[in-house]
Amino acid sequence: MIQMNIMIGFVSMSGNTEDIVQILQSELERKGCTVHIQELDQLYPSDFSKYDAVLLGSYTWGDGDLPYEAEDFVDELGESTLNGLPAAAFGSGDLDYPKYCAAVDTLEQTLASAGATIVVPGLKIEFDPDTPEKQAACRTFANEFFVRAQRLHA
Repeated sequence: MIQMNIMIGFVSMSGNTEDIVQILQSELERKGCTVHIQELDQLYPSDFSKYDAVLLGSYTWGDGDLPYEAEDFVDELGESTLNGLPAAAFGSGDLDYPKYCAAVDTLEQTLASAGATIVVPGLKIEFDPDTPEKQAACRTFANEFFVRAQRLHA
């Protein structure tokens, strides 16, 4: 098994996305990964070369928007060159809004346009991961991300 160095960058307002981060971190560390966590407003895409893979997470604000705290980061990310870096996006949202978890789609599209390799489809959790089913979805996402990112480094 290859030891992987993974960055999880996120933004959370109510704590829902941060709760997802904790589950992902726990699952990846269980696999032997070294996991670094940073809020998006303190993270720079230029630092991604230090990592074997990247996960980015955000809640969705209003009608499908990125939160203010993520805008500068996403602008920088869009101007970056990620050279096939394994990546995926995740986040929380509310099904009552027409653009459910649209920030996840925006992060995924921006990662892909910057040259990252999206190894698993984005994880979308309504509100927080407070049920066994939602927690299992988070663990499955982390495991699939790990397996597919590891293949790119083999």
